Amino acid sequence: MFPAKYLPLYRAKQTTEILLHLSPVEVANLKEGINFFRNKSTGKDYIFYKNKNHLKACKNLCKHQGGLFIKDIEDLDGRSVKCTKHNWKLDVSTMKYINPPGSFCQDELVVEMDGNNGLLLLELNPPNPWDSDPRSPEDLAFGEVQITYLTHACMDLKLGDKRMVFDPWLIGPAFARGWWLLHEPPSDWLERLCRADLIYISHMHSDHLSYPTLKNLSVRRPDIPIYVGDTERPVFWNLDQSDVQLTNINVVPFGIWQQVDKNLRFMILMDGVHPEMDTCIIVEYKGHKILNTVDCTRPNGGRLPEKVALMMSDFAGGASGFPMTFSGGKFTEDWKAQFIKTERKKLLNYKAQLVKDLQPRIYCPFAGYFVESHPSDKYIKETNIKNDPNELNNLIKKNSDVVTWTPQPGAILDLGRMLKDPTDSKGITNPPEGTKIYKDSWDFEPYLNTLKAAVGDEIFLHSSWIKEYFTWAGFKNYNLVVRMIETDEDFNPFPGGYDYLVDFLDLSFPKERPSREHSYKEIRSRVDVIRYVVKNGRLWDDLYIGFQTRLQRDPDIYHHLFWNHFQIKLPLTPPNWRSFLMHCG
Repeated sequence: MFPAKYLPLYRAKQTTEILLHLSPVEVANLKEGINFFRNKSTGKDYIFYKNKNHLKACKNLCKHQGGLFIKDIEDLDGRSVKCTKHNWKLDVSTMKYINPPGSFCQDELVVEMDGNNGLLLLELNPPNPWDSDPRSPEDLAFGEVQITYLTHACMDLKLGDKRMVFDPWLIGPAFARGWWLLHEPPSDWLERLCRADLIYISHMHSDHLSYPTLKNLSVRRPDIPIYVGDTERPVFWNLDQSDVQLTNINVVPFGIWQQVDKNLRFMILMDGVHPEMDTCIIVEYKGHKILNTVDCTRPNGGRLPEKVALMMSDFAGGASGFPMTFSGGKFTEDWKAQFIKTERKKLLNYKAQLVKDLQPRIYCPFAGYFVESHPSDKYIKETNIKNDPNELNNLIKKNSDVVTWTPQPGAILDLGRMLKDPTDSKGITNPPEGTKIYKDSWDFEPYLNTLKAAVGDEIFLHSSWIKEYFTWAGFKNYNLVVRMIETDEDFNPFPGGYDYLVDFLDLSFPKERPSREHSYKEIRSRVDVIRYVVKNGRLWDDLYIGFQTRLQRDPDIYHHLFWNHFQIKLPLTPPNWRSFLMHCG
């Protein structure tokens, strides 16, 4: 890939950090079961679980989205705690999450007695991979490093005589038909992509891996070098079905510098919550680091470089069908509005705290500039309120000296100028006055026609497609019954459409719900999208994140194993419909 002389040796060492010190009195007062402690000097929270003379401990930090745990009053055995964000539950005696079951395990900390009947709580930290072969920052000439914002999560980086592009989504929708670009990209976006020396694509979601964009690029530069992390679910898992001809896709290991030239290198890191699919990246030029955490919930497990030159991350929220697409029970419009308001505020505070902790010289909120612009999704657009990047930047500026940048399409940040003097009027060049910033029209029809073409496919003339599809999907031995209903644009039953039950305990398709106790979910899906997903073996993100479903559930619990399977773990090759039709014939 790159010359061997540029591959560094790894010499960093593991470190041990003391997180908390309990006095002999505090140790003696530890009660059986769960104990909460806070380190007053750092403000960090921890949980101890005592079972006779045995102690376990962990951070009081939910692995899902970083919420704080409190006592679970429903747990009569005194072993579990409940997250204040999404009600996830952790059994501290086993360090396994019990709601949702089968999801995560909590990282356990080291408990060590100090010799005076006191206690030390320790964290063993592996060496930071970016500290291998450290380089001191060199002076940058004005114009030597320039970052141009194009749209959403797409940045065009000029790094000396090299150009690197992040996550190019510049035309078409994402998640079937649910997301559309908020910003109007610069008119020369395709020329910019063609000039790139390399492209980084963070993960497989279609607002980052945009096949419509890459199809345009591949016509002119099929051999452009594209770099992705070595995730469990390959980023380009469905390249063969996309009709996009790309011939230079490079899968690189995590935590290892990839040297481009003597001045430029990059390192891809995995997400701590979704390591099977999400990644982030550090780009370093002449010792100056650019950190792009993209959509990662806990990038690199929460361990990130401090005092980088530029940090960029998502900020907006709203990248989920929850709670807008849910109904029944507590899901009133007032409850949804209050939940969304609360969650967006939590996200703002989390991002502001992260920036305060990491202290980058410059911070840029991005990867949240999408809109539900199709008229059929008017309800989602009005309900799914997103964070304002300026509100986040103002919050950051209240709590730190970090310089912030709210980007506009075509705006250029000159890193050399900004590092030397953040007040330099030439440090950030905005697009000329009169430049169109926001899109006001979208070319819906070509993309919707592709989806609609699946509705009349021969597959769906045979009701046995249902068994064929879910057998292919491979999810079973789980006590959940799902009713699937094909609908029109307004989520009313589609005339002549399918309405059926799937019992995932034994993968059967009963006419009625079984008499045994079971969890139940009803999923209404727009017929064009669900049939397109079924026909092409696509992940259900197109349905759920794309807002193309309406859901009810009884009881009101999140089935992590179900959604994780259909959103991430479906087979890599699509169903063999040709063989299916031959047998039907």
